[in-house]
Amino acid sequence: MPIETISHFAQLNLAAPILQAIDEVGYETPSPIQAESIPPLLAGRDLLGQAQTGTGKTAAFALPLLSRLDLSQTQPQILVLTPTRELAIQVAEAMQTYARHLKGFHILPVYGGQGMSSQLRQLKRGVQVVVGTPGRILDHLRRGTLVLSSLKSLVLDEADEMLRMGFIDDVEEILSHTPSERQVALFSATMPTAIRQVARRHLKEPVEIHIKAKTTTVASISQRYWQVTGIHKLDALTRMLEVEDFDAMIIFVRTKTSTIELAEKLEARGHASAPLNGDMNQALREKTVEGLKNGNLDIVIATDVAARGLDVERISHVINYDIPTDTEAYVHRIGRTGRAGRKGEAILFVSPRERRMLRAIERATHQTITQMKLPSHADVVDRRIAQFKLRIQEALETEELNFFTDLIAQYQEENDISLEDIASALAYLAQRERPLITPEQRVVADDMDDSRPQRRGRMGGEAQEVEPGMVRYRIEVGRTHGVQPKHIVGAIANEAGLDSQYIGHIKLYEHFSTVDLPADIPATTFQHLQKVWVCGQQLQLSIDNKPTGDRDRSRTRRRYDRDRDQRGGGGGGDRQPRHRGDRERSHRR
Repeated sequence: MPIETISHFAQLNLAAPILQAIDEVGYETPSPIQAESIPPLLAGRDLLGQAQTGTGKTAAFALPLLSRLDLSQTQPQILVLTPTRELAIQVAEAMQTYARHLKGFHILPVYGGQGMSSQLRQLKRGVQVVVGTPGRILDHLRRGTLVLSSLKSLVLDEADEMLRMGFIDDVEEILSHTPSERQVALFSATMPTAIRQVARRHLKEPVEIHIKAKTTTVASISQRYWQVTGIHKLDALTRMLEVEDFDAMIIFVRTKTSTIELAEKLEARGHASAPLNGDMNQALREKTVEGLKNGNLDIVIATDVAARGLDVERISHVINYDIPTDTEAYVHRIGRTGRAGRKGEAILFVSPRERRMLRAIERATHQTITQMKLPSHADVVDRRIAQFKLRIQEALETEELNFFTDLIAQYQEENDISLEDIASALAYLAQRERPLITPEQRVVADDMDDSRPQRRGRMGGEAQEVEPGMVRYRIEVGRTHGVQPKHIVGAIANEAGLDSQYIGHIKLYEHFSTVDLPADIPATTFQHLQKVWVCGQQLQLSIDNKPTGDRDRSRTRRRYDRDRDQRGGGGGGDRQPRHRGDRERSHRR
């Protein structure tokens, strides 16, 4: 079948469970290397493929080889050699995903720095696929713990990188341990002489494939990436939508299901959004595109295939919520913006394990993608306030306000209330559906201006009891270090990936502070927060040694009090803070 006529994976005779997994992952049209590699690999042919990272070659060899597995056999049938442990993990995870519907399937990533005992147990149990680095694979072969007598297929992934890193002799020795009738697929971005020699010695009449990436990007598109951290991607996306000046936007995700789920979540947050995927009929697709054109929709969440050919001049931003599987897809995605000479913005979400794809995109496009800082809660609040002020200004300039001026004057006379207080109450009512200020910013606002009279609802300086399900912690940064509640909230929210609404009372002392956090924060988060720096000081998070009342105490607090009592610590309220004379300042969040 000519490559040009292959438009769906179902045309490639892959096993039914593999096709089911592909559909669930959201792959729709094979990339060029997949369309050219899958048929010969399914037929058992050797293959020599020249292709860059980011062209989709993992699926190109994984899908056909997994389709040929004999699941009744528990000896390794597929061996994939990679130059780095990061790539070994990535390939193993991808193959596990593709094989999710293969009953009895087992895969083992093998690399240095990993415990040998765990690898030995899994090899003894039986695995059909092994993915690993040459050094550790060779180590198992020499120990006799990895036997390749049942091997059907061997993949050399990024062979030129293995050559560059000095692994080529190890690769040759590993090949000598494999059956003479095994199938070999060699992939390399370049074809230096040494790699050609390996191919001549070990591949039999291979099918040769050369994929040249088409990687031109529009110069008018500004490209940025955000390094995915502990903060949830949806929270990060929501913040970006708050502060980015955009007209219309396409957000790309990997699966059809994700288009619907993300659209619903954004709608719930007040954004005019809709999904666009391959399952939609033509009438609904046309309605969605028309809505984007005429301004009834601002955001469309789409898969790669569904967005092909989409040409809407309003689109100012493209966000890659899920990183694309190949560089070509990235170029197609961001090409939806920067149309008709307009400036476009492209933002890419990148997890630590996806940095290889980021670098591949940069190499293929010959452009540097700059890292962006995630907008803080303060940035979001500043943006909301600026927009609110603009609405006030527009009303003053364009609306007839005489009736309302008389109404306010009448209300003021009847109730003897200042215009400032009336304006504040009206501003509150106007923003109630979309609050201008987040909980942590309300703390900051109180802290910034102690000269104003306290209004109802603002907490004073009295100490607060620990709320149910919370634990009070001490942190080693205080007012003498210049700390403010916003610094503590920002550090904990960003470093621990903890939503700010779960950060409780904050109290500032001269040399330290206390903060209430959920009792069930993970041990890894607790350990990480001990090392976080705020205002030049490490937090050194520890359970506060001030006793609290018995009412509704959390399990963690009760355990702590019991241990303290066993050590001879008193109950009651006669214990003093560590620093005598420290003046307490309490902030109710």
